[in-house]
Amino acid sequence: MLPTPDTSHVSFDTIYEPSEDSYLFLDTLSSESESKWLSQRFDSSSTNAVPLVVEAGTGSGVVLGFVAAHSQNIFGRPDILTLGTDVNRNACLATRETVSLAIKANQQEGTVPDTKSNPHTVHISSITADLCTSLRPGSIDVLLFNPPYVPTEDLPRLPTASENDPVMAQTMSYSSKFESDSYFLSLTYAGGADGMETTNRLLDAIPEILSDRGVAYILLCKQNRPNDVKKLIHEWGGGWNAETAGSSGNQAGWEKLVIIRIWKENSIV
Repeated sequence: MLPTPDTSHVSFDTIYEPSEDSYLFLDTLSSESESKWLSQRFDSSSTNAVPLVVEAGTGSGVVLGFVAAHSQNIFGRPDILTLGTDVNRNACLATRETVSLAIKANQQEGTVPDTKSNPHTVHISSITADLCTSLRPGSIDVLLFNPPYVPTEDLPRLPTASENDPVMAQTMSYSSKFESDSYFLSLTYAGGADGMETTNRLLDAIPEILSDRGVAYILLCKQNRPNDVKKLIHEWGGGWNAETAGSSGNQAGWEKLVIIRIWKENSIV
């Protein structure tokens, strides 16, 4: 098994702590079948373009850090670009450190080249932003999204700039800080109607934000109706396809998790 990135530096007061869904992402992307698929699609010998891997809603950065550190195993190449987005500024700061530490750890083990003369993974930035709205259309080669998927009566509003202000956080009373922390944590799990309100916004944007060779990995729970989601994507037409790439297995209850891969069958590779 490939090492999981260190997140001991992360404060989980306002950030989602890595859990079963996070680790399903790691297992899926590093599985033999998925690594083979990705390595063929982003074969370094057939294209000079370094793939841009974007995670929307990074949380602690454990998934993006894993991909950055193990790009050779996952993509068959050592030179990917990573970028993260999250509406929570604390998550962006945590991701930046998680990814940097993960890359550095592999460099020290000699598994990733760290000289300027050799191709190597670079973490571009972690941006405080809503999903992929701040990114240029057609720019994302690999999109990763572990969404807030729990069905809830209401969907939390997006945070304001002042709520992301670290100076304001330092001046809060204990009760205000508790309310603020609880609010940011609700953003990590509350998915609104059917748990799909945030996910549907991202799905609607996929045809525009992915590159010609782009692929998206989206995590869903049973109540999100993953089979209906895959059917909807097939109905987009134009070569769009979706299939299950990973699953948490047969479990009782509604929290069974799957990761679907979305791509365009006739894309330029």
